[in-house]
Amino acid sequence: MQVTVESPTSVTKKITFEIPPERVDAEIEKTFLAIQKKAKLQGFRPGKAPLGLIKRTYQDAMANDVMNNFFRDTLYAAMNEHKIEPVDSPTIECDTLAAGKPFKYSAVVEIMPEILLKDYTGLEITTEKFVLDPAKIEGEINRMRENMAQLIPVDDDSAVVESGNVVVIDYVYSVDGFPQEADAASGVELEVGAQKMLAGFEDQLLGMKCGEQRDVTITLPEGYRNPEAAGKEALFKITLNEIKKKELPELDDEFAQQFGEYETMADLRGKMSEYLEKQERERIELQLKERAVSALIEKNPLEVPSSMVKRQLEYMLENLKNRLKGQQMSMEMMGFDEQGFNLRFTADAEDKVKGGLLLMALVEKEDINVNDADLSERYEQLAAGNADMITRIKDYYAVNKKALAALISEIKEDKAIRLLLDNAVITEADAATEAASEA
Repeated sequence: MQVTVESPTSVTKKITFEIPPERVDAEIEKTFLAIQKKAKLQGFRPGKAPLGLIKRTYQDAMANDVMNNFFRDTLYAAMNEHKIEPVDSPTIECDTLAAGKPFKYSAVVEIMPEILLKDYTGLEITTEKFVLDPAKIEGEINRMRENMAQLIPVDDDSAVVESGNVVVIDYVYSVDGFPQEADAASGVELEVGAQKMLAGFEDQLLGMKCGEQRDVTITLPEGYRNPEAAGKEALFKITLNEIKKKELPELDDEFAQQFGEYETMADLRGKMSEYLEKQERERIELQLKERAVSALIEKNPLEVPSSMVKRQLEYMLENLKNRLKGQQMSMEMMGFDEQGFNLRFTADAEDKVKGGLLLMALVEKEDINVNDADLSERYEQLAAGNADMITRIKDYYAVNKKALAALISEIKEDKAIRLLLDNAVITEADAATEAASEA
């Protein structure tokens, strides 16, 4: 048997096999005999059908079994011999199996890239300077006020839809030339101006009256769930059933007291200021860490297996679906499907994989370890100040070894990023300056 190994890319190996005719013939005969022992053909007792009839009847089954036997017996032996460690199932291409002829096939296997970290100290990183914008405090207060709003049906027959109203509609949806897109719904409640529907949809509801019917047309965006329909015009036939107006509470001490621990609006604003400062500092810190990893990738370019990128995309997609579900939203409401998501976020997923591999290499190069103190600190972070939770968290990780291993890897990665930051050249810039430089 001839075996050749090539490296089409830095993260793939192509193994080509040529199995000689005599071995092919022997395997074919052995397989037909094995099939004969189990075959149940009309007019014959099990195992008693003539071999010639077996060969005519089970040609496809034989070929499938023989090829699978060759793949099992030769491919994995070759990968072991050449020390090839796949990160995903191999992709196999093969010739037609025929008696008296050699059987040729090839397997393309993705492997981990070889990583030689060169530059990871002195990375130049810009970070956003922390500034607490008073408008954000008022914005958060107003969000709380919106959540406390009462929805009052508008009984005035002359009333029309305004931005901020909540409307109840029925609709019939269609896209010319795409009958599979047809849809209809009744009793749909949405806030006009919240921009939770396709762009431009809610604006076209402005000015409608109860009982009115209106055609709303939308150009479907790039990344729409059906790529072939993207750029086409969608038609919504709308019937407006009800208009509701928000009645907002007064921003007074009584409003603050509804949240339990506050006596005055000053108390509420003070607490909101603390909360937003913590949130902003955490956002800036997370952004800084992401920029450190991006700088590491830029200094240490590498190719990564497509299968790892695919798995990262699947993980990101599942996270998005769960977040949207928690907000009572869906991908369809955002105007795109899984294919659109993949097109938009493949580059991000690739960077996530690159960053993870480089950080793993840094952990090994710098011999970064996790001790009991590191674990205790992480348990306290997970407990978020709840002393009763710490014992439960410790017990959970004590019996869930895979979860503990994942947590240890996470801590090692955090330590690697901290090492990057401790050895980086970090420059502060205000948000406006950063936005201008990116524009």
